[in-house]
Amino acid sequence: MHKIVFLDAATLAEGIVLPTPAFPHEWRNFKATAPADLVAHAENAEIVITNKVRIDAEAIAALPKLKLIACAATGYDNVDIAAARKTGVAVTNIRAYSENSVPEHTFALILALQRQLLPYVAEVRAGQWQASGQFAFHSHRIHDLWGKRLGLFGSGDLGGRVGELGKAFGMDVVFASRRKEAPKPGHLPFDEVIATSDVLSLHCPLNDQTRNMIGAPEFSAMTNKPILINTARGGLVDEEALERALDAGFVAGAGIDVTRPEPPPADSAIMRLAQRPDCIVTPHVAWASREAQQALADQLGKVLAAFVAGERLNRLD
Repeated sequence: MHKIVFLDAATLAEGIVLPTPAFPHEWRNFKATAPADLVAHAENAEIVITNKVRIDAEAIAALPKLKLIACAATGYDNVDIAAARKTGVAVTNIRAYSENSVPEHTFALILALQRQLLPYVAEVRAGQWQASGQFAFHSHRIHDLWGKRLGLFGSGDLGGRVGELGKAFGMDVVFASRRKEAPKPGHLPFDEVIATSDVLSLHCPLNDQTRNMIGAPEFSAMTNKPILINTARGGLVDEEALERALDAGFVAGAGIDVTRPEPPPADSAIMRLAQRPDCIVTPHVAWASREAQQALADQLGKVLAAFVAGERLNRLD
């Protein structure tokens, strides 16, 4: 009998159907798990499912029956992979389940900012159309995407799909190399993409090399006053530096779906950004179409079945 515990099942929307494994099992869901409750919730579990609950070396050592940590997400920066390897605990993730949801959300942010949708909607609701006395009023500058450069950081499934959408809008799509590395085929130097793009969109993992990869030096080098979009991981962008960059005019606008931590404190830079007309902040929902969430749950079932069968599906260890 395989004991399964989902530590933060409420990270999936109500109505998403979780898998029912064919192998003998006991499955317990917790809506959420605080750090202090992790060991108690996962006690005696052979398989632990986590979306965002952090499982560090100390927790792994305190769970001797643990055999698999199944991340119910693509990102796995909340799991100490090195500690898992050292103790023989398998780690898996979910892949290519939101290849439509995230790119569509990315372009929703790009279009809303480029076309100034939110400020115009707010002004119409406030009666400014009638006050203008004209069939149209022009309180905000609107720009087309056609011919603009879309600089992408990350060329995997999501970055590649965003690139395809960009080309459909007639954009000049380029992929950035890693910072301080020679560009690989099909990529431009990191600094060149920063300096020449009209829209910058992040689709890379968070690690020691990418943490705060967009900060004050990068903002000051953005000569085209671009829009910045982050639907990847909050730690990729220095949020206080972004706030200063917007004030200084280095950046025209920002669409942010991810922060660090989540949710952000009420007095944080990201919550100040959320009040600005040149920013759109959404609560980490780029991945969360109903179709994508169900695809995640379905793939999770396949990952669990493969692990129990001794197969290496989506393994990270």
